[in-house]
Amino acid sequence: MSEFKNVNIVKQANIYFDGKVNSRTIVFADGSKKTLGFMLPGEYTFNTVDPELMEILAGELDVLLPGSDWQAVAAGESFNVPGNAAFSMKVKTASDYCCSFLK
Repeated sequence: MSEFKNVNIVKQANIYFDGKVNSRTIVFADGSKKTLGFMLPGEYTFNTVDPELMEILAGELDVLLPGSDWQAVAAGESFNVPGNAAFSMKVKTASDYCCSFLK
């Protein structure tokens, strides 16, 4: 899906790591949420509450998921992150992403 229709967007940005990672929250009619974001090159560790689906729309990165080895992820690929977990990313090139919060 290349666009979302009939959604609400939270105006305030989610800003992490001194502005190197930022996103906007999108809320759907059913209450589900996604964020659309952008990451500059760097190394980042995130913590989840709910399980997440991370879709990489542009860029290249390596991701370290719980219980796994580092794996390369590029534009057009995605990965799942369990809830209540930490995961790390080494962003190699500026990367555009969509994160879906799964409940």
